[in-house]
Amino acid sequence: MTTILETDGERLLVAVRALLADKGIASMAEIAERIAITDRASPAQGARMVARAWTDPEYRALMLQDGARAAEAMGVPMRGAPPLGVLENTEAVHNLVVCTLCSCYPRAVLGYPPFWFKSAAYRARAVRDPRGLLAEWGTVLPETMKVRIVDSTADYRWMVLPRRPEGTDGWSAEQLAAIVREGDMIGVTVPTA
Repeated sequence: MTTILETDGERLLVAVRALLADKGIASMAEIAERIAITDRASPAQGARMVARAWTDPEYRALMLQDGARAAEAMGVPMRGAPPLGVLENTEAVHNLVVCTLCSCYPRAVLGYPPFWFKSAAYRARAVRDPRGLLAEWGTVLPETMKVRIVDSTADYRWMVLPRRPEGTDGWSAEQLAAIVREGDMIGVTVPTA
């Protein structure tokens, strides 16, 4: 059966994949594997990382030092992905991740970016009025807390290690992972018990 390519974009994609294979850069099987890995990625992977960082001080240190190695330690393949930085929210600093140019996102760890992350409105407001943007998400921070906006780029991706909520002492990693949302790892929301 012959596949009919309907758009210029589809034809270009087929041509680029063929060129990568012809040049020995990436085989069709490797490309298919990478696509499958990305398609399986979801915020649940990042939530597992956060929960482990909350319960394992050594893993937390690794995550803050080298997010990609921390992801690999949790079984998340990072080969071919840009480096992953992890920003820790503290009592003094709240981090907010944005890609001001497009939609650079830690797909290997969090899956595909949510539609709003790619929107011009989010990208502009995150930089221009971060506290106002956060308030619309229900995240109201003390005036004394610094809000740091970090730009995710094609060369370096970022995620947030949110603060562990009060009242979660004694919770298992599975219970903790269940309360971590995608927005918590971008910085628009904070986890609650």
